[in-house]
Amino acid sequence: MPYLQPTDIVEEMAFMRRYARSLARDDNVADDVVQDALLKALEKRHAFRPDGSPKRWLLSIVHNIFISVRRREQAEARRDIRFAQTLIDRLEPDQEHAACLQEVARAFAALPDHHRAVLHLVAVEGQSYQEAAAILDVPVGTVMSRLSRARAALRSPNHAGDARDPDRLKIVGGQDGG
Repeated sequence: MPYLQPTDIVEEMAFMRRYARSLARDDNVADDVVQDALLKALEKRHAFRPDGSPKRWLLSIVHNIFISVRRREQAEARRDIRFAQTLIDRLEPDQEHAACLQEVARAFAALPDHHRAVLHLVAVEGQSYQEAAAILDVPVGTVMSRLSRARAALRSPNHAGDARDPDRLKIVGGQDGG
């Protein structure tokens, strides 16, 4: 066998999921890590050594992707703070909605890059799911999943304020619960 077969990779998915969930402690993040690991494994399957363990090779890919995600998150957090501050600095303090806009700006800036990118492309730039998928070079289902998670994060009580207040900004798209 010249390289690892896709069926061999699929057989190891349960191990990959368990390991990713153990690392991430979050099912959504773990699923994203596994999806990225599967893509990388399929793309690089020719690099698998036939005398090696498929399980060990795949788990190392999961581990490396998880570490990359964590490093990216730490860098994002630093950028988010700077980005949110630039948005806040430009608001006029006497505007009634300044506090709400500030809250949305902070929440948007705090989204992971991949969620913020999808939300920006679809909600701000008006790109279709297919166009956003092509721009980001990911499947349409990934765009839909990330968009749903981004909207849910902005809708969360920590970011959306009191949902009963009709004057509060609403996050458009998806389920609003109101």
